[in-house]
Amino acid sequence: MHLLLVGPGALGCLLSSVITKGLGATGDRLTLLDYNRDRAEYLTSQGIVYQLGDTGKTLAVTAASDPRQLDRVDVVLLCVKSYDVVASLDFCRPLLSDTTLLIFLQNGISHLALGNQLGSATAAFGTTTEGATLLRRGHVRHAGSGVTYLGFPDRPDGHFAMLLDKTRAVLAAGGLQVEVTDRIIARIWAKLFINVGINALTATLGCKNGELLTLAGIDLRMQNAVDEAMRVARAEGIEIMDDPYLATRIVCSKTAENISSMLQDVKNRRRTEIDAINVAIVNMGLRNEIATPENSLLCQQVREIEAGYAGAGQFPQAARL
Repeated sequence: MHLLLVGPGALGCLLSSVITKGLGATGDRLTLLDYNRDRAEYLTSQGIVYQLGDTGKTLAVTAASDPRQLDRVDVVLLCVKSYDVVASLDFCRPLLSDTTLLIFLQNGISHLALGNQLGSATAAFGTTTEGATLLRRGHVRHAGSGVTYLGFPDRPDGHFAMLLDKTRAVLAAGGLQVEVTDRIIARIWAKLFINVGINALTATLGCKNGELLTLAGIDLRMQNAVDEAMRVARAEGIEIMDDPYLATRIVCSKTAENISSMLQDVKNRRRTEIDAINVAIVNMGLRNEIATPENSLLCQQVREIEAGYAGAGQFPQAARL
C-alpha cells in the first residue's frame, strides 16, 4: 500500500511520524506531498523530528513537490488547513483514480461538502483529538494524546473498506488510538462543538486551553457558543453524541497547557480556520433562522485580529459575514 500525505504542517508532520513508525516491515510506504519544493527537499534530506516530552527522534521520510512524478497511490491523507482543501485537491488530482481512497482530516465542517470534487476517487473522513505543535519546519511536538476516528459517510465497497482498515492498522502500529466508525459525521460534529467552544476564545484572549475554565465569565461564553452550535446541529438533523459542553470542559482540563491551533495561527500571524468552525455555525444558523450571537461575536473578534496582520487583505471574507 502506498500512502500519500498532503500537507506537512503540525498534524501532517505528526501523522507522518506515526505512519513512519507504524510501517515496519510490511512493505507499505509513505510519501509526503508538498507544493513547496524547498521544504520537500529539506524534509527528504533532514527528516522529521518527532518530539514527545523532552525527547526528540528524527525519522526519515520521502517528500515530493510534483505529483506527476509519483507512481500510483492507494490512500491520500489530506492534512492541509480547511481553506486550502480545494486548491490541494486540484494539486494532487493527477494521483486520484477510481481505486484511490482520499481521507479528509480537517477541522470544522466546511470540507464535508467537497466529496463531489474528488473526480473518481472515494472519500472518507477522519477526526482526531491528538495535539500537535509545529515548533519549526519539520519539527513537531506531540502535545497531547487523544482518539482518532475514521469512517465513510456512506457504506463503501470492500476495496475501500479494506484500505481504510489498513490505514487504521498502520496508525495504530505507530502508537495512536484509532477506531473505524460508521458514525463519522457525528464524530466530526462532536469535534466541531469542542472547536467552537475553545479555538476562537483562546485566539481572542491569547490564553491556554485550561485558562478558559478559570477566567471570569469565559466559561459562560464557552457554554453559549456550544449551545448555539447544538441548536444548529439539531436543525440540520445531526446526531449529537454525549454532552458537548461537558466534553469541551473535559478537553480544556486535559489539555490545560496546550495552545489551540487557532491561537497558534494568531501567534504566527497566519490565516485562521474561523470560516470552517464558528462562521459555519453562524451561516447555518441564518439558514435555519437560529440566533447565534456568541459565535457571531467570536467571528467578528477573530476577523479583527486577522485584519491587524500585515497584508491581511489576502484573506477572503466569509460569504455571509
